[in-house]
Amino acid sequence: MRTYLDFEKKIAELESKVSELKSIAADDQNEEDASSVSIDDEIRTLEEKAGKALSDTYDSLTPWQKCQVARHPDRPHCMAYVDAMITDFVPLAGDRYYSDDDALVGGLGRFRGRSVVILGHEKGHDTESRIKHNFGMARPEGYRKAVRLMELAERFQMPILTFVDTAGAFPGVGAEERGQAEAIARSTDKCLSLTVPIVTLVIGEGGSGGALAIATANKVLMLEHSIYTVASPEAAASILWHDSTRAKDAATNMRITAQDLDELGVIDGIISEPIGGAHRNPEKMIERAANEMEKRLAALEEMKPAEIRHQRQQKFLDIGKSLQ
Repeated sequence: MRTYLDFEKKIAELESKVSELKSIAADDQNEEDASSVSIDDEIRTLEEKAGKALSDTYDSLTPWQKCQVARHPDRPHCMAYVDAMITDFVPLAGDRYYSDDDALVGGLGRFRGRSVVILGHEKGHDTESRIKHNFGMARPEGYRKAVRLMELAERFQMPILTFVDTAGAFPGVGAEERGQAEAIARSTDKCLSLTVPIVTLVIGEGGSGGALAIATANKVLMLEHSIYTVASPEAAASILWHDSTRAKDAATNMRITAQDLDELGVIDGIISEPIGGAHRNPEKMIERAANEMEKRLAALEEMKPAEIRHQRQQKFLDIGKSLQ
């Protein structure tokens, strides 16, 4: 059953009517009923109206609505991309200091003929898996695992692909006691020091340092309806106005959408989503993402290792200069 967001009420009503009429038409399929032709015509008319409503709605989403789409429970998450894009995937676990962290998954695999290292936040797709993956909010051991896999990629000169989808690093007491800030800083620093290409794709939420820790990349791409922000709109509203209900205002003023960040020069490209969002056609979305990531990776592979590192470092220096 499809999940609808609050601004999709009209779309939900139209698609519900289409489903009802299709059910009636199926019941009458084996009967000679003169009304069947008129039902087919009505279905086509309603499908056209639903398609237009969907297109019009998604052509004019507000920043807050984009935030809702980025968090859609049916949106394909990290492992959906890995399963579809990566062959011979071998997950690697543990940070060799404390434990494993299921919120940040990683491993080795082959991406269209290349051996690559994969890192990504996994939110889970149902209650059990969301709890297992801690809703994609990594703890220090997750970022230390990321550092370990980055060092592995550097040693064997394998490109790195990262998939960002997190509200932010886990803010629990235990995570802070084990050095959350230090772990994020070391992961970010490790990204900057590597001589292998890093290509990042923000597939949903890119929240705070928890995202940046694996997104300090040569090329940062975003899906059309994803967000990338220093803090969630709710957290920013609480900080700025002491009122989390003003999240809509925060989302608008923080410029967190892919379109805003492309204009600011923070990211390197936007990948369009199927009409209605990535969750409407995950297979098509993942294929588009794979094609764009392959193109960016191929261009980086033509550069020398030292040039790859310099390009990445200069990219983030330039962002800092341009946003002063």
